[in-house]
Amino acid sequence: MRYKGRSTRHPNKKQPISRSDLSTTPHRAKQPYDVFLVLDIEGTCKAGTDFNYPNEIIECPVVVLQWTDKDESGTATKLEVVDEFRTFVRPTWRPTLSDFCMELTAITQEQVDTAPLFRHVLVDLQTFLVKHGLIEEGTLRRLKRFCWCSDGPWDIRDFFVKQCFISQVEMPVWIRGDVLDVRFTVLQSMNLDHTSAIKASATHILKGTTRPSLNISAQLKVLGLPAFEGRQHSGIDDTRNIAKIITELARRGVPLLPNTTIYPGRRWRWMGKYGQVLEEGLP
Repeated sequence: MRYKGRSTRHPNKKQPISRSDLSTTPHRAKQPYDVFLVLDIEGTCKAGTDFNYPNEIIECPVVVLQWTDKDESGTATKLEVVDEFRTFVRPTWRPTLSDFCMELTAITQEQVDTAPLFRHVLVDLQTFLVKHGLIEEGTLRRLKRFCWCSDGPWDIRDFFVKQCFISQVEMPVWIRGDVLDVRFTVLQSMNLDHTSAIKASATHILKGTTRPSLNISAQLKVLGLPAFEGRQHSGIDDTRNIAKIITELARRGVPLLPNTTIYPGRRWRWMGKYGQVLEEGLP
């Protein structure tokens, strides 16, 4: 899930590359991570708010990508989808969805009313990771090197941290750590300069300066991939399309590495004690 008008990263200005360069395949890159967990969360929202709002998670989908050709030196280019996880989530602070939220995400009130609470979703997702041999049951120790991936830093950095506070649960060890911001990686790998990125997609405005930003559809376009499949702002459809972008980056030999730091203890003005949302602190 993304908001317009806010960005936390931008690449250094570089010379644009030609369209003919977009289809070339560079050398096989060394890829230190074995599995990629692609996540695109949808959350409660209302018109006119941004990422300072106490969004609650209402859809949590994950697509698992794994190498099929990784050699002994650790180089690889081919990723495939091995499984998916998806669930709706029941909000508790503001259990009634706004009309704006339902129109944006196509998630209905009935779907969230009958969905599990976030703390139960964490248990189900943890079981999913155990099933795929990513973490050890009981100790939760990582058994494989896996990296969480999202379009922009917001899904884990903001939504997950907020939801853990509201639900009064500790952020699980298996989702802590740095995250691969796919949007930023695409901008870096394509060497898009300021003008090229503006032409490719909408921009973000921050402190009076315009900074380039590629949404999922624009990322697919600059990579020469088919247009977005499904419904935008559907968490599972967004996640599947992000997985295609990551797969294409891998094919081109782009090293897939974390580039966004997550702070589980981050706090917003509206945060009180023990999961309390302070009305006076709302944006």
